[in-house]
Amino acid sequence: MIGALLLTACYPVLSRELMKQGTRDVPFDQLRERADDYKGRLFILGGVIVDNRFTEGGSRIEALFVPVDSYGSLKDGARMQGRFLAMYPRSRGLLDPVVFKKGREVTLAGVYLETRKGRIDEMEYAFPVFEIREIYLWDEMRYYRNAPYYDPFYWDSPFLYDRFGRPFPSPFWPGPAW
Repeated sequence: MIGALLLTACYPVLSRELMKQGTRDVPFDQLRERADDYKGRLFILGGVIVDNRFTEGGSRIEALFVPVDSYGSLKDGARMQGRFLAMYPRSRGLLDPVVFKKGREVTLAGVYLETRKGRIDEMEYAFPVFEIREIYLWDEMRYYRNAPYYDPFYWDSPFLYDRFGRPFPSPFWPGPAW
């Protein structure tokens, strides 16, 4: 059982074929500046969804780019380097904006199409555009109601809170209790 758990912990979030074919190590700025060099190449990208809309061609996700590791996991503490657009063709379905909503994290395999001019508020911006081949939506993290840290051993129990709604520390997590 422990062996099975360890094997699944190191399993990539996207299919192995796409993970082998896809490029993860191109700096994001180069994608915007030298679009012709990368056209048609498969990339493995991580991102935080900023917007998701239905268009005539399918779903269009706008996301903040986050580098990924060799398993497709978003790198902790990585600096977000810009925004990109990811198109999911209507012929393959739609990515519902209620599920793929603002703030959710994704890992995707996408073919680089072009750089498209757009706007972020009042500023002109050149968005790298990808066609999604495969996408993985990360689970939302569960937090204590009144604490800013994640506790993997969280039980939804009224006995873990004092009378003011402040959490008691979990017996398995040495986090602060205020």
